[in-house]
Amino acid sequence: MASIRMQPVLRGKGVVGRRSILATRSAHQLVVTSSPDPSHTPKPIIKYGPPTGGRSSDSGHTVTVFGCTGFLGRYLVQKLARQGTQVVVPYRDEDEKRPLKIMGDLGQIVPMEWDARNPDQIAECVKRSDVVYNLVGRDWETRNFKYEDVNVKAAGLIAEVSASLNVPRLVHVSHLNAHPDSASAFYRSKYHGERAVRDAFPTATIVRPSQMFGYEDWLLNAIAQYPILFKLNEGKTKILPVHVMDVAGALDLMLNAPVTSVASTFALPGPVLHTYNSLQSLISSITLNPISTAPTVPKALAKAVATALNRGIWWPTVSPDEIERKYIDDLGIEAFQESSDAAKVQSGWAESYKPEMKGIDGEEVKGWKELDMTPDPIEDHAIKYLRRYRAATSYDIPVETGKHKPPKAYHVLP
Repeated sequence: MASIRMQPVLRGKGVVGRRSILATRSAHQLVVTSSPDPSHTPKPIIKYGPPTGGRSSDSGHTVTVFGCTGFLGRYLVQKLARQGTQVVVPYRDEDEKRPLKIMGDLGQIVPMEWDARNPDQIAECVKRSDVVYNLVGRDWETRNFKYEDVNVKAAGLIAEVSASLNVPRLVHVSHLNAHPDSASAFYRSKYHGERAVRDAFPTATIVRPSQMFGYEDWLLNAIAQYPILFKLNEGKTKILPVHVMDVAGALDLMLNAPVTSVASTFALPGPVLHTYNSLQSLISSITLNPISTAPTVPKALAKAVATALNRGIWWPTVSPDEIERKYIDDLGIEAFQESSDAAKVQSGWAESYKPEMKGIDGEEVKGWKELDMTPDPIEDHAIKYLRRYRAATSYDIPVETGKHKPPKAYHVLP
């Protein structure tokens, strides 16, 4: 009986001890961020939890991520939520925002319905945030939304509303090939979107990633499923594919690096130069399937078929502008050298190379070096996303991509 009577006393002493420890604050929990605008008072950020952060800690930041349900957005939300950041996730479709809820601790993921044409709903999404990310983009047109509506007007409206509510920082994601004179309407709209953002929010950060690859991408999966699209231009188009996790990591770093990122433009290409032909060879070596023998369709015929499909089918397939983009090399390819088949040496940026690219306001373009990051080549991750395209008989066979040594055939001794 004595032991039973003592249990409440012991529990009470333990609770008091924990409360006294939690009530003590440390110096690392207070961070004063520098304001990009000299007229604004710097906002103190109060952190809770261990110095290393974590899912159940509180970083003190409140962030809004427009485009959170897209390919890049879900990875960015996951990275932000893992460090204890409260993330506002504007959504249009109820089903698309549900997977985001479990990425953060209780109360850290705040879903809010929004309309890209409604400034009042945008204001509700950003008025409590100290950083706003705009990842909204559309690489095909629909009856309701054209390139101009999504990539220019919506981007400008988000920047305008954020500036009117004195949001300290805005990060806008564009594209590496954004250019006012591009043959692609998508790339032209991306450039004009940058201009609209900087006009409304002069200290906005512009991020220009190249084509991204990942589990839900439209690069590796598209080549594996629809190889005829990548036979256009005889497969000679040169691209710099970058891992979506690297781009999400770069955006995550910008949250706590205002001096480096404010009013700057970042170009984030992949580390290795590829052509569509080399990517088809890579996919063939990983999936253990032969390279497609589909013919090279003339450009005019491909555009005509794409136009007919878009008029006859309501769901997105391939657009005429996507056909045009299959003929455009990524900006900055002159800094790379294609590796020979014999040496298998990884290519990359030349140390002294400066890309012939300027920011929207003429500023020097920054890159991975300023973020102290090294992006991963596509060969390091392709097996994770392409194994599902193997046959059942070869699904578990190991593979070597040829980055470090030539592919090696594995045999089972009888």
